[in-house]
Amino acid sequence: MTLTLRRVRPSDAAVMAEQLADPDVFPGLLQLPYANVELWQQRLSTPPVPGSPELMLIAERDGHAVGNAGLHPVGPQLRRRHAMMLGISVSPSARGQGVGNALMAALLDYADNWAQVLRIELNVFHDNQRAIRLYERHGFAPEGRLKAYALRNGAFEDVIAMARLHPRQPVVRAD
Repeated sequence: MTLTLRRVRPSDAAVMAEQLADPDVFPGLLQLPYANVELWQQRLSTPPVPGSPELMLIAERDGHAVGNAGLHPVGPQLRRRHAMMLGISVSPSARGQGVGNALMAALLDYADNWAQVLRIELNVFHDNQRAIRLYERHGFAPEGRLKAYALRNGAFEDVIAMARLHPRQPVVRAD
């Protein structure tokens, strides 16, 4: 069972909506239930802003999507151009099988070696220990706890703000 990573395509809108609407997935994300295929079609069909470092990947095993992840600019501010926000989800049937690790490694390689990203940020629910361990293995560190950050299943929950700085600053090679 080979795992393949590739960029998300407009034709993946239904797959993205299905993955993010999974009742075992969306409570761990800052997504809402009943994901909208049409909104995903619109989002994936909109051409990227020229020069944007945004990257969205999908993980497939035997032709079936088992996870997705993305790096997204934190905003349009010039002084925050060096920072990106990370989001990731893995299908329940594929958890513990290296899918999250492969997606994280691909995003971090892209950020560190190609996209001029200095800082990657994310928020994770305080009780999502599996995700927190994954992030820590990839160099993310907690930066704080945000109290009552998001409503989840009728209760306001805390999230842990985590970030990772580029492990080695790019260098200028002299001939």
